[in-house]
Amino acid sequence: MTQAEAPVLIEIRNRVGYLTLNRPAGLNALTLPMVRTLHRQLQDWADDQDVVAVVLRGAGEKAFCAGGDIRSLYDSYQNGENLHREFFEEEYALDQYIHAYSKPLLALMNGFVLGGGMGLVQGASLRVISERTRMGMPEVGIGYFPDVGGSYFLPRLPGNLGIYMGVTGNHVGSADALYAGLADYCVPHERFAELEQRLDERDWSTAPRAELTALLASMGSTELPDAPFKMLFPAIEKHFSHDSIAAIRESLAGETRAEYRDWAAETLKLIESRSPLSVSVTLEMLRRGRKLSLAECFRMELHLDRQWFDKGDIIEGVRALIVDKDKSPRWSPPTLNEVTPQRVADFFAGA
Repeated sequence: MTQAEAPVLIEIRNRVGYLTLNRPAGLNALTLPMVRTLHRQLQDWADDQDVVAVVLRGAGEKAFCAGGDIRSLYDSYQNGENLHREFFEEEYALDQYIHAYSKPLLALMNGFVLGGGMGLVQGASLRVISERTRMGMPEVGIGYFPDVGGSYFLPRLPGNLGIYMGVTGNHVGSADALYAGLADYCVPHERFAELEQRLDERDWSTAPRAELTALLASMGSTELPDAPFKMLFPAIEKHFSHDSIAAIRESLAGETRAEYRDWAAETLKLIESRSPLSVSVTLEMLRRGRKLSLAECFRMELHLDRQWFDKGDIIEGVRALIVDKDKSPRWSPPTLNEVTPQRVADFFAGA
């Protein structure tokens, strides 16, 4: 394999380390070797006095990173192997390390930033998106739950926006990403090359973080007009403040305000199409995560992971949506009304 074919490209230019996820045909989905390469290189650069900052980006036009390579984890599990356990342990360790990284880490994101991609960027010190970016934690759609630190960063978004995102699995555009605090700056995609060129020209005579922030402020926006979340905020706040999925559903079904009625009906239909078990466990996880530290959140997610391939809906979800592609998952249990509080509580026992 040549360097250009490597799944992670590594480069240093003008004292800036560049890590490029390089599986564009697979939407830069993360594999265990990629996780290990990223972690090792970040550690090396943390100790390298010649490197003042790191840029993390994705190859291709479609995605920064659309998540973990879930098909490989499915295949491993079906073959009686343990790749899924190793992958999540090491992925979470990398994500946690990024949250505490000692040098400015600039995540440069275009296209899809989903699941595992969000885990890489939400701990970054500077999160830069383009007008083409779509961010989200869509796990409940494949019978999983929003992990990679989602139990920490989603409940800390304004109001109940993160609860809404986790329970529905919806993606958001760039205006909503800025509004919710999932990104810091939006730089037009056509100026990404210019941004890198300007990084090549810095003399790094001032503090790198301050210099990067000033550069981004001169090129990007911290808010965009017409964020749907701004209009929907009162409705999301009302309906997603409840402590059970049953209460959220009842609240949405009872929406009478003309400006929110259609949105509430669509949201209710969406929740009912997701894995009932995943949606129920996700709500409990996010509510617990509000009161936990980052390290405690990762521990809770790992505790759920260790049970989920055996007892959750992910194997069926991946089968229906990725392997057989019949798009008719047979969730267990099949309806939200059949998910008992005890079934949900059992997943958290001993966490």
